[in-house]
Amino acid sequence: MLEINQTITTTLILLGFENLQSCKMFVFIFFLIIYVMTLIGNLLIVVLVLTSHHLSAPMYVFLSNLSLSETLFTTNIVPNMLWVIWAEGGAMSITGCIVQFYFFGASTTIESFLLTVMSYDRYLAICNPLRYTSIMNLRLCHKMVSCCWVSGLTLMAITIILVCRLQFCLNVIDHFFCDLGPLLTLSCSDTFIVEMEIFVVSIPLVIFPFVFIVVTYVCIFLSILRISSTTGRKKAFSTCSSHMTVVGLYYGTLMALYIAPSKGRSFRGNKILSLLYTVVTPLCNPIIYSLRNKEIKITFRTQIQKLIKSLNN
Repeated sequence: MLEINQTITTTLILLGFENLQSCKMFVFIFFLIIYVMTLIGNLLIVVLVLTSHHLSAPMYVFLSNLSLSETLFTTNIVPNMLWVIWAEGGAMSITGCIVQFYFFGASTTIESFLLTVMSYDRYLAICNPLRYTSIMNLRLCHKMVSCCWVSGLTLMAITIILVCRLQFCLNVIDHFFCDLGPLLTLSCSDTFIVEMEIFVVSIPLVIFPFVFIVVTYVCIFLSILRISSTTGRKKAFSTCSSHMTVVGLYYGTLMALYIAPSKGRSFRGNKILSLLYTVVTPLCNPIIYSLRNKEIKITFRTQIQKLIKSLNN
């Protein structure tokens, strides 16, 4: 009977959010607006960096790739989540579920690496400004970005190979997307190897970058404190404050969801934390960078003025 169940389980049921009958329309429209704003904000940063010579510095190359990663991340999760909300549940093939989990994990890893190299960029700019342009040139910048993408996509493939070897005999996921924990609970195979691989490989991919970022910012703060003028300290701090805010949001929600003890936490609590991580954080990043970065705001105004002039002509 167990073998029969293992072979016939080809479709998974996502329960999503229960008891939304009275406010389903409001929740759907609310998250749809957030998703559209997230796409517009992140793609706008990518377009501005690609089309403006004023934003050709390594910092903006990293930022555009971070926005591209956020676009992949949120597009992988939110459209299907909206359908689950609208239909009050949804079906997904096992293959589709594993593919969604792959891009979820890959984009998470890529973003973690990108935040790490961005902190190194800020470290060089503030702690070693005289050698910054000779060390952090565009060639090195593009190599680091390529390593982030290739490493994220490759390392996540190892986990996916192990997950694909599992057999699934249950088909109901009490979540709005295919995360690893809910996916493993459906398996009737031994998941020890997958869990050990996640512990040995995936968790250090979060912890080590976070430790590196903390160490670099300790060095940055010490360098800022040694600046004699108040104006100089404010200017140095403003160049990395946006990145620090994004790092705090990203790792705060990530660690609360996956590293902090989840024993005793309800499924509803996990879903709320997942919403913060998958929906709210990708929206905050372009807002933080666009509102706190003068060059991005100036470039945006310039591009709008050019567009208006071209339309008038």
